[in-house]
Amino acid sequence: MTLALLLATTNAGKLREIRDVLAGLPVRVVTLADHPGVVEAKETGRTFAENARQKALHYAAATGSLVVAEDSGLEIDALDGAPGVRSARFGADEAPTYPEKFELIYRMLIERTGRIESTARFVCALALAEPGRVLFEARGQVEGHIIRPPRGSHGFGYDPVFYYPPFGATLAEVTGERKASVSHRGQAFRELRAFLEHAINETRAPRPERA
Repeated sequence: MTLALLLATTNAGKLREIRDVLAGLPVRVVTLADHPGVVEAKETGRTFAENARQKALHYAAATGSLVVAEDSGLEIDALDGAPGVRSARFGADEAPTYPEKFELIYRMLIERTGRIESTARFVCALALAEPGRVLFEARGQVEGHIIRPPRGSHGFGYDPVFYYPPFGATLAEVTGERKASVSHRGQAFRELRAFLEHAINETRAPRPERA
């Protein structure tokens, strides 16, 4: 059997990473681009998990589809966990691009601590839902620290300023495959893959929905 699965994101980098992790499953993946009339979900949660649930349930109800939604971002310890759930919208007015967001983070760190360095982590929470019900949740995180200047041209988002000590590199300096082997999103979606594989193999997968 083939599952129709709506990935509730329009972020090209996220879509690429998620599709890679789910490759080979009997799953027909569609995206929000296939549902242009759907109203965008509000993200009012105080945690990544709350936002993931909100989005999954919203898009499942709006489309009648089986939906996986994720919320992810960067937590910097010296900034009390900022930018956190506001990672994508962080400094939107004064720092609309990621290079500008990096500079804003550097300025905030210097103002707060007098130095650039801080431990940090990427966090990803995902939720799989059908209309009216969450079926599965997972979380992944990867620990590292902020580095200056930004390094690397791979990846996306905050990857160039996130140094991962075991690699001796930022997540923007390694291949997508190597990043996915340790990344927060890779961890969470490998758990989802295992859940879907088990459900399919046991013929107890959620009923395929139109997408």
